[in-house]
Amino acid sequence: MSPAGAGGRRGNRPFDGKRRPDQPPAGRGVTRSRQVAFEVLRAVDEDDAYANLLLPHRISAARLSPSDAGLATELTYGTLRRRGTYDAIISKASGRDVLDIDPPLLDVLRLGAHQLLSMRTPSHAAVNESVEQAARIASRGASGFVNAILRKISRTELDDWLDEVTSGLTAERALAVRHSHPDWIVRALRDALFAEDRADELAATLAANNDSPAVSIVSLPGFDTPDQLVEANPELLGPGHVSPRGLTLASGDPSWVPQVKAGRARVQDEGSQLVTLALLEATPVLPGERWLDMCAGPGGKAALLAASATELEARLTANELVPARAGLVRTALAPLAAPVTVTNEDGRSFAESHPGEFDRVLLDAPCTGLGALRRRPEARWRKQSSDVGELVALQEELLEAALATVKPGGIVAYVTCSPHQAETVAVVRRAVRLSGAEVLDAAAIATRASSASDLELGSRPLGDGTLVQLWPHRNGTDAMFLALLRRAPAENPA
Repeated sequence: MSPAGAGGRRGNRPFDGKRRPDQPPAGRGVTRSRQVAFEVLRAVDEDDAYANLLLPHRISAARLSPSDAGLATELTYGTLRRRGTYDAIISKASGRDVLDIDPPLLDVLRLGAHQLLSMRTPSHAAVNESVEQAARIASRGASGFVNAILRKISRTELDDWLDEVTSGLTAERALAVRHSHPDWIVRALRDALFAEDRADELAATLAANNDSPAVSIVSLPGFDTPDQLVEANPELLGPGHVSPRGLTLASGDPSWVPQVKAGRARVQDEGSQLVTLALLEATPVLPGERWLDMCAGPGGKAALLAASATELEARLTANELVPARAGLVRTALAPLAAPVTVTNEDGRSFAESHPGEFDRVLLDAPCTGLGALRRRPEARWRKQSSDVGELVALQEELLEAALATVKPGGIVAYVTCSPHQAETVAVVRRAVRLSGAEVLDAAAIATRASSASDLELGSRPLGDGTLVQLWPHRNGTDAMFLALLRRAPAENPA
């Protein structure tokens, strides 16, 4: 049996990322930070775990210090982001397809490659740690295999490796390998940028998806203003860039901010803040308005709407299909003591029982999440192009339902965290054709709602209005899409 095939399994028992009774304990070279990162990578691969949810629990269970927690986070997210690039390098260095390498050993190699090529960890430390990890989970032969491959990788700089593994590829395929994205995502981003006549920005947006994003915080209406939060936490917070209620965490854990711990401020991307605030900016809010967040889980946008509703004398209903996520919505809203009704229904059936009841509806539709690859790097490897069609069908039905729940003349904000043309422009175009809804000038409205004097939005005309696309490389936000639709007013009786 080859070293690659020997690792990670004993008999027919699948490897679970933990030491078995018949294995010796980890050697000194396997730090707790690296072990945590390795276990999260295995859970992502084997159990479809979400790194952003699992990693904090593993860090807490391992009782890592702040510096070790930071190291585990960089190892985990960095390896997930650059997995495609590292796989190409590992394949070239080993002379075999990565599919022929046992998955646990492949994760050991990916972690080692990340330390060697992107973290500037001393070669002896990165290699020895990886060999210790391989010994812990596999055979002596597998450890030798890992040692040989990583030593070979360590002898060449990343830029030189990139030139080698992309030599002879088409320009688009080379971008996919160089920036660690599946081919279908590269094509989707290319098409979205081309529609804005900005195809030359493709490499920039791919690179931005591999940057570690700053933590953004929203100051909820009715509590501290952004200026007050900065004044109270000058070492932790700075001003935001896009949202008038946004702030940027300078460093550390956001739970250290007392207002975040108390629920008066929340961690939320500024793009998510802006598209929510744009719904309220579209027309003047009148006292007594009824608002709906149709797909509210896990509750971030619902909290911003709820706080705004209290301040503006409106009423909010937050609906969520999945019971567990509906529970998260209730938890998110509890500290606000706002007059909010939380319901647990399919948005499509909700529309049947609540026709024409709301003045404003936020539909943050389920999507591929291609706009948040910086924050959820494993999504690029988990999603497939075949997933898009099913999601689009759901998005179309939900937008039709949202337009049915809004009053004649009321407004629907259709939002996705994806720039994919099929999930954005195509869905809106169909809804307008079927419903006769008016497309508002979302670009002008979002600009008014923003605090940025130089906001550069991706904008596309549709009818007499515009659609908005934010981009991480251009705006520093997730790639949020926004369309604002006004339901046709009721016809006057003859």
